[in-house]
Amino acid sequence: MMRVLLLTIFFVLVGLNSNAQIRSWKITDLEKYIQTTDSPLVVNFWATYCVPCKEEIPYFEKISGKFAKNKVKLLLVSLDVKKDYPEKIMEYLRKEKIRAEVVWLDETDADYFIPRIDSSWTGALPATLLSSKGIAKPLFFDRQLKPEELEKAIQKILHPDESNHKK
Repeated sequence: MMRVLLLTIFFVLVGLNSNAQIRSWKITDLEKYIQTTDSPLVVNFWATYCVPCKEEIPYFEKISGKFAKNKVKLLLVSLDVKKDYPEKIMEYLRKEKIRAEVVWLDETDADYFIPRIDSSWTGALPATLLSSKGIAKPLFFDRQLKPEELEKAIQKILHPDESNHKK
């Protein structure tokens, strides 16, 4: 009985520990994840202080879920400042009931990490990268996407040959 109680306390504490849910990554970790993930991938760059970012996250989750049968993965990459990691980020995720995988990018030199994501990125938030093994170059948007734009972009990475023929 004592063992069950201790295990229950352990899992409750782990569940409350925000570090257990938000990992800290360097840009090299993110690059490796993007390069080695076999599933179609939607990587959304956001921050808790960015209103357009917070507006699009709920429909990113919903639309990504719609493509679950296609194994589309959603990764939310927080660009919040170090003092907000992990408490403020976790507070927002809990309040909004965000279930997507979230990492915090532990980088301070935007001139270093931004061009490694996409050379056209101005640094604007939100920004979204869509990648898949079947496409030569990831799709990149450095603005808020409307739900229908996100769906169309996911379709492009799922069916790259079809989207090339529709031009």
